[in-house]
Amino acid sequence: MKSFKHIFEQYQWDEILSGIMTKTETDVLHALANSKRSLEDFKALISPAAKPYLEQMAQISSNSTKKRFGNTIQMYAPMYLSNECQNICTYCGFSMTNAIPRRTLTDEEVLKEVAFLKSKGYDHILLVTGEANRTVGVDYINNAIRLIQSKFANITIEVQPMDQSDYELLIDSGLYAVLVYQETYHKEEYKKHHPKGRKSNFDYRLETPDRLGRAGIHKIGLGALFGLEDWRVDSFFTALHLNYLQKVYWKTKYSISFPRLRPHSGGLEPKVEMTDADLVQLICAFRLLDEDVELSMSTRESELFREHIVNLGITSISAESKTNPGGYAVEPQSLEQFEISDERSTEEIVAMLKSKGLEVVWKDWAYNWQ
Repeated sequence: MKSFKHIFEQYQWDEILSGIMTKTETDVLHALANSKRSLEDFKALISPAAKPYLEQMAQISSNSTKKRFGNTIQMYAPMYLSNECQNICTYCGFSMTNAIPRRTLTDEEVLKEVAFLKSKGYDHILLVTGEANRTVGVDYINNAIRLIQSKFANITIEVQPMDQSDYELLIDSGLYAVLVYQETYHKEEYKKHHPKGRKSNFDYRLETPDRLGRAGIHKIGLGALFGLEDWRVDSFFTALHLNYLQKVYWKTKYSISFPRLRPHSGGLEPKVEMTDADLVQLICAFRLLDEDVELSMSTRESELFREHIVNLGITSISAESKTNPGGYAVEPQSLEQFEISDERSTEEIVAMLKSKGLEVVWKDWAYNWQ
């Protein structure tokens, strides 16, 4: 059965990097002039040659977002169910090698966390776990979804990759969307960052969106962890992956996230720096590539950065996030997966968004526009 792997194997990392870095001002101007942009145009828009045109890119991105999504932005909240993990990942506070207290929430604790989030107004929740099949496998995730499905308009998960039949089971229980980040598309470097555990299987993770598409999921979230490898090449492969999925699983919706490596218990320093200006350029480039794709921004980023970016292409934003199981109401002081940067309350974020002329949407777009 064909999958994105067959497309992916036709490309070479170094050739893509060279193709991006040799883009010229003429290539950038051509990309900006096009109304329908190709992956070659995307290369130009993320290249160093596009830096002088960042203001123009931002203006086009802002106008395009308003045209498609209006003056609205969706809010969601992550809820960590467990920090147990059987993987070794060099960049994650939950890595199996880190000597931290491990915790998995009970049904009662899940409902206590949910009550806090509902009191804040959230109707879109992201369930997150470490990758530990024995303790937080399919049965645990399925139970959590069934436990809370009546309380939220839609439920998203960011957990270990699963088989197609597992996703079909979870969809029947009320699952709406799945986020699955490749972390890096550099296959050799991927192995260095994931030396042990099921996550070390690069191809299985790469083909996860295909299994989701075949299972009939409503939405798939893609992304790379910026800092592990060259952000431009990882972004190209993310765009290539998105382009493939949209053609094959055309009924499914898609979102892109932009996580940058953050401090954690374990302490990997970024191999490649991605500046704020780089991230703005990338967000605008994705919006210029695809007017319909949803672009999400988490609390990993600073207050100042998030306030500037919300009008430039972002359609979804989190607030008051806790990256530790039970962090909202059960055990607020437990160890987080990574340090967040924007620690403002939900109410403060809502006020900020309104001051920017944005209307807050609590449900996913599908529920508002059908």
